Amino acid sequence: MNKNAKKWKTNKNIFITFEGGEGAGKTTQAILLTRYLKRIGYQVIFTREPGGETLSNLIRNIVLNKSLKICALSELLLYEAARAQHTKDIILPALKAKQIVICDRFIDSTIAYQGYGRGTNLKLINQLNKITSYRLKPTITIYLDIVPSIGLNRGIKQLHKDRIENSSIQFHNKVRNGYLIQAKKYSSRIFFIKANNLRKTQMLIRLMIKKLILNKRDI
Repeated sequence: MNKNAKKWKTNKNIFITFEGGEGAGKTTQAILLTRYLKRIGYQVIFTREPGGETLSNLIRNIVLNKSLKICALSELLLYEAARAQHTKDIILPALKAKQIVICDRFIDSTIAYQGYGRGTNLKLINQLNKITSYRLKPTITIYLDIVPSIGLNRGIKQLHKDRIENSSIQFHNKVRNGYLIQAKKYSSRIFFIKANNLRKTQMLIRLMIKKLILNKRDI
């Protein structure tokens, strides 16, 4: 194990979130980064929203079920309930143990999808986000940008669309706009990357993490 990594784990809390619209490749990139950091000696956990533990996974099955009709407010509250349990049971204990936590989606997804996409009151969403995240904020958020019409037609997305992916293109355009607004508003935390070439995107992510989070030159 890298001796510097062992020393580093004792004094920092690093919470990295990945955001992006459908087909942006954020899950793939998050998993690749997780594997890379583990390989060089860091203790890392990968998790996702909604999900990560039993209750949140059950909620995930509900909100993504395309056979269900769920009103905007119910959708918001389901996502927030999943976050509360997930943060309490998975994210906070891992951070307390000085592990790096990499999460596929977090509070910015709720703002983009339920706020800008569904049109639910942003002030309400921000209040709920603070409560259900226990005021936890990501150390860094990597936003992978893609045009919705391209992302929704990538590979398996064409064949196995869930309830959110089945929403209109107008909805997904609003979601992207919400992300762009967030990225501009919180530019010191949210880092914008065009989701083009998979390998090139991963190298950019690693460089960013090395420079802005790990402060290492040897990884």
